[in-house]
Amino acid sequence: MTLKEYQLKTFKWRVTLILAIIVVACVYVFPSFGVPAWWPNLLPAEKIHLGLDLQGGMHLVLEVESDKAVESAMERISQELKTSLIKAKIRYRDLDRINGDKIRLKILNPDQTSSFEDVIKESFGILEIASKDTSGDKPAFQLALKEEEARYIKKLAVDQGLETIRNRIDQFGVSEPDIRPQGENRILIQLPGIKDPKRAIELIGKTALLEFKLVDDEHSIEDALKGIIPPGDEVLTQVEVDPVTKQERRIPYLIKKRTYLTGEYLTDARVQIDSQYNEPYVSIEFDKKGGRLFEQVTGANVKKRLAIVLDGNVYSAPVIQEKISGGQARITGNFTTEEAHDLAIVLRAGALPAPVKILEERTVGPSLGRDSIESGIYSMVTGGVFVVLFILIYYKGSGLIANTALFLNIILIAAALAAFRATLTLPGIAGIILTIGMAVDANVIIFERIREEIRLGKTPRAAVEGGYSKAILTILDANVTTLIAALVLFQFGTGPVKGFAVTLSIGILASLFTSIIVSRVIFDYFLLQRRVKEISI
Repeated sequence: MTLKEYQLKTFKWRVTLILAIIVVACVYVFPSFGVPAWWPNLLPAEKIHLGLDLQGGMHLVLEVESDKAVESAMERISQELKTSLIKAKIRYRDLDRINGDKIRLKILNPDQTSSFEDVIKESFGILEIASKDTSGDKPAFQLALKEEEARYIKKLAVDQGLETIRNRIDQFGVSEPDIRPQGENRILIQLPGIKDPKRAIELIGKTALLEFKLVDDEHSIEDALKGIIPPGDEVLTQVEVDPVTKQERRIPYLIKKRTYLTGEYLTDARVQIDSQYNEPYVSIEFDKKGGRLFEQVTGANVKKRLAIVLDGNVYSAPVIQEKISGGQARITGNFTTEEAHDLAIVLRAGALPAPVKILEERTVGPSLGRDSIESGIYSMVTGGVFVVLFILIYYKGSGLIANTALFLNIILIAAALAAFRATLTLPGIAGIILTIGMAVDANVIIFERIREEIRLGKTPRAAVEGGYSKAILTILDANVTTLIAALVLFQFGTGPVKGFAVTLSIGILASLFTSIIVSRVIFDYFLLQRRVKEISI
């Protein structure tokens, strides 16, 4: 095979590769501008997703009250400790939680002090004895979580909160949400295109702790409202809204504090319509263990009222008519269809391990997003036109080749954004504009080297060969170092910085392809196929 035949063969392969990439790029770009109805059935239909600053939406910073997770853990541990002490036949008194994260108690028999310490060591390894007073006839102890265990619970609360909120938002139906941890106990949430911010906030912030407790009908609710609350009881309320007048009515209940069943055993929650009253309710299903517990609770408390409590509010308190098997129950409460739907979402996604509070809330209107898009596109087009005209005037025919490669560069960036489902932000548009400048810079380096070769008296083919071979290392050095910087920004940056890094990284790879490969193929076409004798440069 002669050198000429080899060059023609490699030229055809390069042309085929470039055409294939252009076709694929166009397939991914077209959906962003509208496609026929049959397109999604045969070809990719992913559009370029716009960020919060371009299409409007909601920006939230939440703080997970991780200390509450520690308190909840200590409450569970205190209940388990009571059971363990009873099994070990250790008599105790005044076992309570103090300061949220400590447990205090007194041992009635001093001779059982060592047995108590053995129980703590064997069954409650995450606890440590913070203080003890064995001077009296009833030794007093204070127990606390070990420091590393408290840190683990707090971190786990943030991680679980992040995942729970992500599940809720996914079921709510927001496309391309941005949810990530920020610092030790904060969560950053960006919801582009959200149309009902208030409803979204209620959905995200609801703790959704579902509990089943018995109503105390043996004591007077009137006395409890006056402050005479029996030990082990609490007063909770049910809020009823009149469907006609929209007035709220609060119904107080005297509820036993003991929780018989929680939402952790739920496997499903769905909205159903009551055939008798034509009102929506939430139907819930338990797993096998939850079903057994529910059957035991209802079987042991027939003719008593079982309160369904969510986040400290009573939703309903029906009388248990008989033992309920099958692991199913319903939550009623004069819901609208939308309220029932949101309740089902939070129950399916699970309860937050700790309450969250909103530290920062910002809503970006769609009109501001449109202004940002128009400003970004205007600056990109204006800058692009000046660059194109300069290259065309200064480099003549070769400038036309560079402009063709530049146009293809923009198409490849748009296609990559759609294909990888990346989110285009206003800083991302800035990254594209910077990439255009870098792509032109690469062509300028190549063209200047070609000019130097022509001044030395070389033929057009030799000048192009020499220009590309001398320029390629310089172009690679400049672009690879910039790419490394962009990847570092992507890895450690957040929000706008990450959006800038995404388009910059994609743009660098695209500009390397167009400036080194595409423009070279166009030169080869004129030199090998058309056999031009002079380069317009």
